[in-house]
Amino acid sequence: MILVLSKTLDLLLAPLTWALLFMLASLVLWRRARWAAVFLGAAMATLLAFSSGTVADRLIHHAEAKARSTYRADVTYDAVIVLGGLVDGAASRATGTAQLTDPVERITRAYELLQAGQAKNALLSGGFINARPEDRSEAEWLAMKLREWGIAPDRIAVEGQSLNTHENAVHSALVAREKGWTKLLLVTSAAHMPRALGCFHRAGLFPDALPVDFRSGDEREAGWQPRASALAKSTEAIREMAGRVVYRVLGYSE
Repeated sequence: MILVLSKTLDLLLAPLTWALLFMLASLVLWRRARWAAVFLGAAMATLLAFSSGTVADRLIHHAEAKARSTYRADVTYDAVIVLGGLVDGAASRATGTAQLTDPVERITRAYELLQAGQAKNALLSGGFINARPEDRSEAEWLAMKLREWGIAPDRIAVEGQSLNTHENAVHSALVAREKGWTKLLLVTSAAHMPRALGCFHRAGLFPDALPVDFRSGDEREAGWQPRASALAKSTEAIREMAGRVVYRVLGYSE
């Protein structure tokens, strides 16, 4: 039920959805020329605003503003925890190799820590919604990638049941306690870090934080030219900020 509500909320929080609803209202009210024009104008304004680099960068900057690194270079961590959200399941299934998406720095940064000996182990957390019975979990795809890069299998723990950030925290806490890991480092995208860290605290784990995958730049340089990539960035920021509110209401996050 929570997953259905989450996906519905994701859809409703997308500026593209807002624009389409305004267009639909314009069509329904086509006999009332003034109202039809108002809703059509609202649709165009929504698309132009949220697909501009200036607005997108301002939104993602706000989403990333509370991401703070508490990573300590002088500590050897028992495990680096990597949250999912960076594997293209369909492409990976088709090719038989892990196909990574934009937040790839989550796994590459973890690999660097493992390779340098700053983390003894990796805990990979993440499954796929609506996965096929024969599918690997996202965590399993990431484990395969680490093994390809030369990380020993006995240094990789896989948690492939989680379907959201709340479950990432709950299941990761179980694994960490089972293995006796206490010095932990959480790696995820900067915009996602505040909500993720709140979930881990609620689950009783207090890892250090290493935010990666920063997306905000100087909005003064971004410009107002509409771009699909900017619309995607705006949507990501809006969903993340709304997700923090929802998680606090549900008691998933501090």
